[in-house]
Amino acid sequence: MIFYVTYRSMKSEEKIDLSDLKCGYPDCCFMVNKHWFRYRAGALIVEDGKLLVMKTKSSDCYYTVGGGVHMGESAEACVLREVQEETGAPYEIDHLAVICENFFIGTEEIIKDYTCHVIEFYFLMKPRGTQELNAESYGWNREREEKYWISLEELPQIDLRPQFLRTRMPEILNGNSLIHIVNDDRKK
Repeated sequence: MIFYVTYRSMKSEEKIDLSDLKCGYPDCCFMVNKHWFRYRAGALIVEDGKLLVMKTKSSDCYYTVGGGVHMGESAEACVLREVQEETGAPYEIDHLAVICENFFIGTEEIIKDYTCHVIEFYFLMKPRGTQELNAESYGWNREREEKYWISLEELPQIDLRPQFLRTRMPEILNGNSLIHIVNDDRKK
């Protein structure tokens, strides 16, 4: 039996065959046709004026520590789990700083050319006073992730995703209010 759902966007109406639905259990994510949705929590870790970012050899861009929220897991629990797994360091949450609705066209192998929609909760972590990290981590493609401490002044010059992190870190660090960002990098 094939189930269809009518998907309406601002531009058109499309029937999507839900028999093609692929879930990313235990993460809250799914794929259907050429669409991918993910719920992610990210950590903004700043020590001595530098933001911790990650990158794999095959990736074109840098990104923050974090990952997919598991089914039944809160965003706070996810970010603490991901920080411990990826850094080996006991960071604590300061506060939820940013909610980002992130739209883009996938470039990595698994989601290449997919229309992607990721809801991201970014937590500012409390500084520990050291950049020492104690873990190796591997990305979703099982490739080793390298860690870099990039000075806040250098962020606009690197390919950091989502792009708002390149320019809005001073605002994020100086405020205690939640920022809502819609980041749309889809080709028009």
